[in-house]
Amino acid sequence: MYVMLLGFAQQAAAQQTDSLTVVNAHWTKKEIAPKTKLVTYHFDQKNLFSANQYVAYVEIKRNGRAPVFDFGNEVKVKKTTSTFAKELQAIAAINGTFFDVANGGSVDFIKMDGVVIKQNVLDKNGNRTRHQRAALVIDDKGRLTLKNWDETPDWEQRLPEKNVMLSGPMLLTGYQYHQLDSTAFTRLRNPRTAIGIKPNGNVIMLVVDGRNDNSAGMSLHELAKLMRWLGCTSAINLDGGGSTTLWVANGNENGVVNYPSDNKKWDHEGERKVANVVILKQKP
Repeated sequence: MYVMLLGFAQQAAAQQTDSLTVVNAHWTKKEIAPKTKLVTYHFDQKNLFSANQYVAYVEIKRNGRAPVFDFGNEVKVKKTTSTFAKELQAIAAINGTFFDVANGGSVDFIKMDGVVIKQNVLDKNGNRTRHQRAALVIDDKGRLTLKNWDETPDWEQRLPEKNVMLSGPMLLTGYQYHQLDSTAFTRLRNPRTAIGIKPNGNVIMLVVDGRNDNSAGMSLHELAKLMRWLGCTSAINLDGGGSTTLWVANGNENGVVNYPSDNKKWDHEGERKVANVVILKQKP
């Protein structure tokens, strides 16, 4: 019993240290559009979850002058996040939900402008995957919110918004952590992509790099903690790994802010081609 209590105490102390590390970091901030800023920090002293971590996100205020959200999608052709962004004249873009790496196309439900582009590709038992149990939805004013699956089979079909993208798992709802499974996908550290929403309605589009000595990546449990420490009340996981990319217009070099891992180099050139993205664009 004593050993167990000691373990809990050590874990709590480490978690408090990590949360203070995030809150007290001297984040680099740059305005990239009205009410929109790019925020980055490299934890390079093995001081976040006992590892190096490179974290970058765009924060958008819920304000009338702020840019609006939209999706980009291709049914078969795969493109880099930066290519999607440039073609769609985006201000910022982040890779979207999960897709068929070999053949292209999302494996999760997508609806755009009221038209269903893709139905869920269920698992071999005919069940939803972990990334089909939550959704990003965009209303008619271009505002993005997150929704949880209500456990009915036709849930996504009944969502009233014209723009819907399923992904997941959900990490936070109402500041509370979601219960996550114990699979390697959840437990192991990888590059990660997430979107979170703060109590004031501000939205965070975030990436964490991984698979490199400069940035270890995070488990989903660690990612959930990070999103909460950054002030999010709700947060959702998107496709990660080699897909993880954050792009901003007029950025350095090719506009890619983070260090995508697909070329196994610590540079901005290692983007993986993806099937869909979440973008920010000028308000009409």
